[in-house]
Amino acid sequence: MNLEKFIKDVKDFPKQGINFKDISPLLANGQALNYTIKKMAELAKDADIIVGPDARGFLFGTPTAAFLSKPFIMVRKKGKLPGEVIKHEYDLEYGKDILEIQKGVIKPGDKAIIIDDVLATGGTTKAIIDLLESQGAKVIKIILLLELTNLNGRSKFGSLQVESLVKVSV
Repeated sequence: MNLEKFIKDVKDFPKQGINFKDISPLLANGQALNYTIKKMAELAKDADIIVGPDARGFLFGTPTAAFLSKPFIMVRKKGKLPGEVIKHEYDLEYGKDILEIQKGVIKPGDKAIIIDDVLATGGTTKAIIDLLESQGAKVIKIILLLELTNLNGRSKFGSLQVESLVKVSV
């Protein structure tokens, strides 16, 4: 199935000069969504845990984890998770941000696969890798719906395997 036809370009969103890739049409098409989750599950079968960032990583990571009967680990921005958390501060283009996971959800040696909707510059995904590895997990793969290839985000991950269902240049 050609998933690219379910991704809509929205010019000048969220601001002038940005060509936003809208995945809403894919989510609104049950057949395309089912195909996407099955493809991601095929690629994620070797994981002990599936990890996804807030919010759109949840859209693909959670059903993939459920399909495989694997745990899903949420990565959220600071202050969004209850209980004790592990924090990881990382650099943004103009400042810093913090990602968190709940304490105790990662076991040393867990083989983790990160699932997200879009890879652009790779900064947040790299921060997730660092956070997981700080807890003893081994990130074995990144799976994406869409990769914006001209932004070269995958260069931040060294030899780590990156699987993108759709690749486009913006």
